[in-house]
Amino acid sequence: MTPADRRILLVEDDRFLRRAAEASLKRKGFIVRAAVDGEEALRMAAAEPFDLILLDLILPKLPGFEVLRCLKGQRHTASVPVIVLSNLGQDDDVQQATALGALSYFIKANLSLDELARHIDEALQKASG
Repeated sequence: MTPADRRILLVEDDRFLRRAAEASLKRKGFIVRAAVDGEEALRMAAAEPFDLILLDLILPKLPGFEVLRCLKGQRHTASVPVIVLSNLGQDDDVQQATALGALSYFIKANLSLDELARHIDEALQKASG
């Protein structure tokens, strides 16, 4: 599958980061939809299929941990890989996200947009077998 066949849900409330990540991923050929809060993310994930979800943890309306819990608890989204992108870097946060089903966890400040695209490619390759 080419990136153009891959749909990504980007859940990020920071406008600058959201726009930069969205533009970068679109340039790499991905189809990107963006949600600005946890409730919108769950609505979008229920309404259309995604191949991967990029999830911030500090979100308005519904925290990222709760979004992750809901995504992994619903039949139609349980198998969708979730990569957490957060500025929360405590071991407890990483362990909680992993326990809830996150495929991987990255600290935003330590990750370039090119590295993010590479991690997405790797995750999608793993998911497709």
